[in-house]
Amino acid sequence: MNYANYIDHTLLKADAGKEAIIKLCEEAKEYGFKSVCVNPTYIPLCKEKLQGSEVLICTVIGFPLGMMSTKAKVAEALDAVNMGADEVDMVINVGFLKDGNLDYVTNEIRCVKKAIGDKTLKVIVETCLLGAMDKRNACQCVLAGGADFIKTSTGFSTAGATVEDVSLFKEILGDSIKIKAAGGIRDKETFLKMIEAGADRIGASAGIALIA
Repeated sequence: MNYANYIDHTLLKADAGKEAIIKLCEEAKEYGFKSVCVNPTYIPLCKEKLQGSEVLICTVIGFPLGMMSTKAKVAEALDAVNMGADEVDMVINVGFLKDGNLDYVTNEIRCVKKAIGDKTLKVIVETCLLGAMDKRNACQCVLAGGADFIKTSTGFSTAGATVEDVSLFKEILGDSIKIKAAGGIRDKETFLKMIEAGADRIGASAGIALIA
């Protein structure tokens, strides 16, 4: 199995500089990772450094809190794909989800997906902030909104992905959409458990260690 192809090689730190992003791209090409995941300002640099390779460019919008307007998220997503992003990881409005405003959450996902067309949309639901029913509701919103993936975490909140949450998503969603586990996945044992539980993609800054 090509484990490298599961990995979105990630660097989203606010102090990440140009050389660190170039290194990320070189590593992604060397190890054959699925994508690099970077903040939107680095999309043009990644496009330049990854030219001629099969490595995709993934970026984040509404990140990391998800509390901006739908209009702002749509504009950010459009800007990202116009700069060259192949995949967009958006953060939902977790507060609205927990308040039961599911129509808003679903519509926002639908609007972003419509805006980016055939580009891949992954929806971050921040599982560490959700109760059991919230997680089930999140699955239904992501599915109804037409996204390609549900993603566990930003990696910037109180905790990251758990095997239990990936298993729950798989139980609820089956093969209807894909699952991305992200946040705190730093060793090979956890990496393999996530895949066994149903993860189709792994977001990690420790990608090289995971496949060593």
